[in-house]
Amino acid sequence: MKLPPNFVSLHPYFKAHPGKLESMKAGLLAFCDKTATEEGNLFYDFPINGDEIFCREGYEGAEALLRHLQNVGALLGEALKIADLIRLEVHGPAAELEKLRGRWRISTRSRSCSTRRIRN
Repeated sequence: MKLPPNFVSLHPYFKAHPGKLESMKAGLLAFCDKTATEEGNLFYDFPINGDEIFCREGYEGAEALLRHLQNVGALLGEALKIADLIRLEVHGPAAELEKLRGRWRISTRSRSCSTRRIRN
């Protein structure tokens, strides 16, 4: 696969709460279904290792990633009730990453995802 020059990837790592792995796995299909309709999504997959769930996802630029977060925000909020976000990585060209700076956050306290502008 040839990637576009503005390629951005997002790599969230989740750890299912004790006894909630099967519930988390059951919810992954809804993420995939919702993401399948997104313009600018290049790939989206959930490898699982024990009680840790990793999402491999790639986008045509920062704007597509932000649209994705808006699209799956409610699902992510539900997932964060049964799993913790233990690590989050975003990779891409500096110009694309700069577009993301201060634009989104994931709050594990409020169990929600937001793309509104926040201060650095």
